[in-house]
Amino acid sequence: MNEQELWRLMRRVRDGKMSRRAFARRMAAFGITAPMATQLLTFAGVSPASAQSVPAYRPTRRGGGGHLKILYWQAATLLNPHFAVGTTNQDASRVFHEPLAGWAADGTLVPILAAEVPSIENKGVAEDGRSVTWKLKRNVKWHDGEQFSADDVLFNYEYAKNPQIAGTTSGSYRDVNVVKVDDFTVRVEFDKPTPFWADAFVGAVGLMIPKHLYKDYAGANAREAPANLRPVGTGAYRFVSFAPGDLLRGEAFADYHTENRPYFDTMEIKGGGDAVSAARAVLQTGDYDYAWNLQVEDQTLQRLEAAGRGRVNIVEGGSIEFIQLNATDPNREVDGERSHISTQHPAFRDPAVRQAMALLVDRQSIQNFIYGRTGPATPNFLNAPPRFRSPNMTMEFSVERANQLLDQAGWARGGDGIRAKDGVRLKFLYQTSINAPRQRTQQIIQQAARRAGIEIELKSVVASVFFSSDVGNPDTYGKFYADMQMYTTTMPQADPQRFMNQYVSWEVSQKANSWQGRNIVRWRNDEYDRAYRAAEGELDPVKRAALFIRMNDLIVGSNHVIPIVQRPLVSASLNNLRPVLSGWDTTMWLLRDWYRET
Repeated sequence: MNEQELWRLMRRVRDGKMSRRAFARRMAAFGITAPMATQLLTFAGVSPASAQSVPAYRPTRRGGGGHLKILYWQAATLLNPHFAVGTTNQDASRVFHEPLAGWAADGTLVPILAAEVPSIENKGVAEDGRSVTWKLKRNVKWHDGEQFSADDVLFNYEYAKNPQIAGTTSGSYRDVNVVKVDDFTVRVEFDKPTPFWADAFVGAVGLMIPKHLYKDYAGANAREAPANLRPVGTGAYRFVSFAPGDLLRGEAFADYHTENRPYFDTMEIKGGGDAVSAARAVLQTGDYDYAWNLQVEDQTLQRLEAAGRGRVNIVEGGSIEFIQLNATDPNREVDGERSHISTQHPAFRDPAVRQAMALLVDRQSIQNFIYGRTGPATPNFLNAPPRFRSPNMTMEFSVERANQLLDQAGWARGGDGIRAKDGVRLKFLYQTSINAPRQRTQQIIQQAARRAGIEIELKSVVASVFFSSDVGNPDTYGKFYADMQMYTTTMPQADPQRFMNQYVSWEVSQKANSWQGRNIVRWRNDEYDRAYRAAEGELDPVKRAALFIRMNDLIVGSNHVIPIVQRPLVSASLNNLRPVLSGWDTTMWLLRDWYRET
């Protein structure tokens, strides 16, 4: 199918000459799943059936639901979404701050601060793909009573792209232009036809902060803003208190812009502890309503679930647990910065060492004996939506082959059994956050590496430290002052564009951007950069998918990134809680719709 034929079919749907179901069947013939077919229609500007994309909300009045207790075993440390490093900070920020639209579980857009999702039909999406116009709701108030308007949206664009801010959201705004059309309309302009326009102001990167509170903190002093820790947003809950690394409290906002919401009068997110304790607090004791990100051995989850108090929620998405092999030298300091981009890792500069490390990761055993249904093994970094999954990568575990590669590359065993070459020993520091499945995974890999003449020192860091946005903290995953590290990276959109910008050269994490860049492994490749730029403007879905598959194959083929298991969104909730979850957005993406059945 070529681009012209695709557009012809989408216009037939728009004009009512073809049903969505018939369109989905045609797309399935080309390997495009139903959610992706729906997403293509949305991106092409066909009005989405968003009312069908979220569960029905049954409460008939605001409040009266009592207290909602949520447990995060990794605690949030700040509440400015533009500085949110890690999922916990994104989720905590989402309690109070909202985007123009969010991503439902089926990959469709749901308007939140926007009056409607842009489409060709409503003149929101330009026919030439070079702009998208957002109309804003007119009845939205900030928690302090000020009116939300297009000035706030424009301010967030200017704030996010400002290099002095060094925000984690900058990549979504750097290459677009935003124009205020009127007090309740903004237009996002692109310098070329853009198939994926739903990035800026959408989902985790689109959370709005108020201009009137941040305008005096929109430069180098951005991290000094009082609202970074005492937020004023537009969400269903307004701020009550926050103890970084511990407890966040909110209360229902009486002037919230959507009727009958929220259901709960007050809410809290308790941070700290560990994933097993969090699962137990919901499934066994019932002390909490909801527990996030249960990276717990599946046998343990099944045993706790058998108590009958709650259920395990498994929501498919694109998150991945993986290992990074540092492309730079974490032990050499240049201009006061370790893992400096000008350096090369003394051992991982050799492709044979990286390939050997990949061969020493027993993914299938990690799935079978640790993750079970909550972590299918995978050879790919990009796994979803399915049409972007590469057929070219394979999983192989072979200590024998690893030894052969290292022998052939001249890495000889010393008297202690550890290999060395030209004065460089194969001794690596391997770090991750404290979490039982991660420590077991570390041990499995450590044992296999020892059989290949590689010594691995294991380091486990408290999660609130490892995922912290504190630029003075040397143990964060963003600084990557180790040889190897492992964690889960989330895919916050039903499209790989933002997900795959983690390996473009202009996103390298370094001192110059306060370690907020998304390319943490610091791998750079010209072909990858070219493929990414080409995908940004490619309207043919088949060609665009091929570009992302090529990007996956380049980064995985380099062995600087070693995928382990896919990580669907795994959580626990009491049987009577009705959370609205999505694998394509943050956990709190539609907290306003959570309620308890009575």
